[in-house]
Amino acid sequence: MKRVVVTGIGLVTPLGCGTDINWKNLISGVSGAKKISKFDASNYKCQVACEVPSDGKTAGSFVAEDWIDKKELKKLDEFIKYSLAAGEEAFQQSKLMNIEDPDSFRSGCIIGSGMGGLPGIEETSLSFNDGKKISPFFITGRIINMSAGYLSIKYNLKGPNYSTVSACASSAHAIGESFRLIQHGQADIMMTGGTEATISPIGIEGFTACKALSTKYNENPQKASRPFDAERDGFVMGEGSAILILEEMEHALRRNANILAEMVGYGMSSDAYHYTLPEPSGDGAYRAMQNAINDAKINSEKVDYINAHGPSTPSGDKVEVLAIERMFEECKRKINVSSTKSQIGHLLGAAGGVEAAYSILCINNKKLPYTLNLENVIDAKNINFIREKSMDSDINFVLSNSFGFGGTNVSLILKKFNESKLQ
Repeated sequence: MKRVVVTGIGLVTPLGCGTDINWKNLISGVSGAKKISKFDASNYKCQVACEVPSDGKTAGSFVAEDWIDKKELKKLDEFIKYSLAAGEEAFQQSKLMNIEDPDSFRSGCIIGSGMGGLPGIEETSLSFNDGKKISPFFITGRIINMSAGYLSIKYNLKGPNYSTVSACASSAHAIGESFRLIQHGQADIMMTGGTEATISPIGIEGFTACKALSTKYNENPQKASRPFDAERDGFVMGEGSAILILEEMEHALRRNANILAEMVGYGMSSDAYHYTLPEPSGDGAYRAMQNAINDAKINSEKVDYINAHGPSTPSGDKVEVLAIERMFEECKRKINVSSTKSQIGHLLGAAGGVEAAYSILCINNKKLPYTLNLENVIDAKNINFIREKSMDSDINFVLSNSFGFGGTNVSLILKKFNESKLQ
C-alpha cells in the first residue's frame, strides 16, 4: 500500500478566508456566529448562522473577485466560489505549479457537498414563477459535482473526478476515497475536501422544520453553538469550504514538497436506524472509529486528540460521547476532545473537510482548540473536554469524526509525518 501525505490546505470558513486567519481565530476562541445577514430572518424561529465574512473590511474577508474572473461570477453559486478560493490556496501551498500530461492523468479531484447550489435553486425558482427566463448557466452553476468539475479544469486534473454526497459526512467521504485511490496506486495527487453554502430562507427553514437548528439563542448568537453542553438545543448552520492536496509520499518527496501530515486511517459505518436521529447506543459511530483505528494499524492508546463531530444537538452529542467512551474505555488516560463547530457552526457537507484541515493545523502547531460555551458538561467519564482555553500538546495522531443524516458515519486518522516509519 502506498503512503499518503497532505501537502496543501485551503480554507474559507466563518473564521475567514485563508489558513493563517483561520488558525489565529480558531486558537483564540473567536466565534463566527452572528445574526443572519444574507436575508431578513427577523420573523424566523432560527435567526443565527455562521456566515463567511464578506464585507471586504473584516480580516480574512472573502472577496470573490480576488479568486474568480468577474465574467464567471454570475454563473456560479456560492458553494463553487468558496471551493475555487480554497482550492487556489491549497494548490499554491502545495507548490505543485502546473500539472501537465502525463502527470495530469494520475491527478484527480473529489469534492463533497451535502446540498450544492440550494440558494441559487431557490432564487431561480422564485424568479421563474415571476415570469423571468432561466439562465443557461443555472444547471452548471448549481449541481453538486461542479466544484470538482471547475477545479479539475482549472488545474488540469484528468484522473478521477466526482463528488460525494452523504449529508454531514460528504467531505470526510471525499477525503477518505481520495486516500484510498492513492493508497491503491490509482492516483498520485488528489485535490479533495468539501464545500457548502446553504444559508438561505429555504435552507434555514428546512432544517428548523426538522428541529435540527438552535432557536433559543437568537438574542445572543455567539452562545448558540455549544457542543456537549447541557443547554444545547440544536446546531448553528455554517458555510464555507476546505480543500486538501493529498499526495503519494514518494511523489511528494521527489519534488521536495512541504509535508504537513500523513493520512493513515479511514473508517465508515451505517447506523441503519433512522433518517435523522443517530442510533442511541452510538454503535455506528463506534464502529466507524474502530474501523479507522484498525485501518491505521494502531491501538486506541495512540490517539492524542479527537476533533469531534459534536454538532451541538441533544441526541448527536450524547451518542458521540457514548461511542468515544466505549472506544477509549481501556485507555490509561482521558482522551482530549473538542468540537470546532462551537466556533464555525455546522458546515454540513463541508464540515469533515474543515475539521480535517483544523486537525492538521493542530498537529503542526502543537496546540488544541477548546470548545466554546461548554459551561455545564454532559456526563462523560473517559473524556477530557478541552474548555475555556486552548491546550498545548505534542500531537502524533488525531481522529476526526463526521456523522450525517441517513445514519452515515466516517472517521479519519491523521498523524505527524515521519518519513522513516508509519507508526
